[in-house]
Amino acid sequence: MNAYNTLSGAVNGLKERGFTLDFNLEENCLVCNEDKYDVNNFEIVEFHRFEGDSNPSDESIVYAIESKNGLKGILVSGYGISAEGISAEMAGKLRFSK
Repeated sequence: MNAYNTLSGAVNGLKERGFTLDFNLEENCLVCNEDKYDVNNFEIVEFHRFEGDSNPSDESIVYAIESKNGLKGILVSGYGISAEGISAEMAGKLRFSK
């Protein structure tokens, strides 16, 4: 797994490695364009966590995701104070202690 120093570096590096789609997080699924992927239809290939030096709102995580049908993309999300409201099942899937 590559190490990145910044969120933008991780996004750019993952895109160079073929993770070109942008996934968005909904309560119980990921969305890309008009397609929805529930927790059983994607895998987290890797993730990179970033913490702000002094501002908790700067905490973020970028996931490299591959869907069961072979599509590859990224999801950028906040965690801690800025985390979105998601289902327990989705939270378990995105847990970054994998």
